[in-house]
Amino acid sequence: MPFMSTARAPRRVRSTRGALLDQSIARRIPRDCYPAISLAMRPQLRTIERVQKLTGSKSVAWRKIDRGYTVAERWLAKLENGSSVFIKQASDQDTEGWLRAEYKAYEALDENFLPKLIGWDGGDDPILVLEDLSTGFWPPPWSNTHVEQVLQLLDRLAITTAPHHFPSLAADPTVFAGWAGVANEPSGFLGLGLVSRAWLDRALPVLVRAEAAAELAGDVLVHGDPRSDNMCLLPNRTVLVDWNGASRGNPKFDLIAWLPSLHAEGGPAPWRITTSEPELIAAISGYFAYRAWQPPLKQGPAVRQLQLAQLRSALPWAARALNLARL
Repeated sequence: MPFMSTARAPRRVRSTRGALLDQSIARRIPRDCYPAISLAMRPQLRTIERVQKLTGSKSVAWRKIDRGYTVAERWLAKLENGSSVFIKQASDQDTEGWLRAEYKAYEALDENFLPKLIGWDGGDDPILVLEDLSTGFWPPPWSNTHVEQVLQLLDRLAITTAPHHFPSLAADPTVFAGWAGVANEPSGFLGLGLVSRAWLDRALPVLVRAEAAAELAGDVLVHGDPRSDNMCLLPNRTVLVDWNGASRGNPKFDLIAWLPSLHAEGGPAPWRITTSEPELIAAISGYFAYRAWQPPLKQGPAVRQLQLAQLRSALPWAARALNLARL
């Protein structure tokens, strides 16, 4: 994720929750939500026929989507009836599993912070058809208003009861035992150059204990991956996409998981918003600390770079929340 750099310190304003935002981010050029390639490109004929069956209308134009971190096939299709839809299709065994999990979330939830479900074909190479959100605003850049919109959305999630059959966020606590992993393999983390060996030797016992004490369990709806590429801001609602990781868990989890990426994109530092969940902060920072130096993922080659950007924000946040020495 890009970081802002300016020749002089930008003027700052205080948001309604006390968060500081750089005025300079307003000068950034917004990302195209769905960057287009040649309109002459189309999915396979079988995919076109399956989408027609799901929507009840022929397609007249297609546009491939390359934004994001998944290798699933994604398209926008303009239909003969004048509407348009977003299509996601599995491209391998991993994306097939994720797509089936995502559909189960849409099937179980009736909330306006999810895209509207248009259709589902669960056969080979399953296809999910959702409402087209391409006319919405996809941050960054972030303004005070945008940050507040997302905070309000996460407040809603924190009081939304998850379906009882959703998996528990606490089902596999090793997922959030990153500092324990760093303790076993410190060289990879130290190779990132973010801290000294002396700092890590002093801080690691505190970080390991804190992440082990993090409360992951709960009964509320957890998205699990609230980043800007999964957020669309519309005039009358804020929408989260990519629900394949939906679970039951701690109502504070999504907030703590989101704030490092917000900061990495020019938003307020996470400690300006909260330091009141030190154990969860330790767990999130450890998640990035153990993964940012690992080999690139086949399913998402840019993910490690993204994790490193979030770690650069999460690590000093954890140090503050746990009263560790500053980096």
